Amino acid sequence: MFQPKTYEGSLTAKYDLLAKQLDALLEGEKDQVANLSNASALLNQFLTDVNWVGFYLWKQGELVLGPFQGLPACVRIAYGKGVCGTAAKEKRTMRVEDVHAFPGHIACDAASNSEIVVPFLKNGELLGVLDIDSPSKGRFSEEDEQGLQQFVKVLSSHI
Repeated sequence: MFQPKTYEGSLTAKYDLLAKQLDALLEGEKDQVANLSNASALLNQFLTDVNWVGFYLWKQGELVLGPFQGLPACVRIAYGKGVCGTAAKEKRTMRVEDVHAFPGHIACDAASNSEIVVPFLKNGELLGVLDIDSPSKGRFSEEDEQGLQQFVKVLSSHI
């Protein structure tokens, strides 16, 4: 049974513990939907000041909504469009302090003001993106970016 942890120490130390917790939570399970569902729930429990945490999966040339925590969301995102589509196309993390200033931003939740999107790959192939929104501008730091990239790397090893 899952037991919530108290995350203490620096933000980097908290993300290190989160990655270990994810690895243990997903150990032995290979089902993609189950693992993405637990990963989004774990992140939602860990992160503060966020209003959406979830995944878009790469399917037939577009991103399709996957497991998430939050309000109903856009179902399909075109390759190269919005923050998620750009992160997928460029295969790099996008950390956006003010989504309203991002050209072509796709507003699925009007409450979102900042966003971070981390692509996840397996053997160099795009599987999808982790998308996290916050109602606060500038919510995501360099430490968040590094910690979430570590989280996605652990996740990718279980898919």
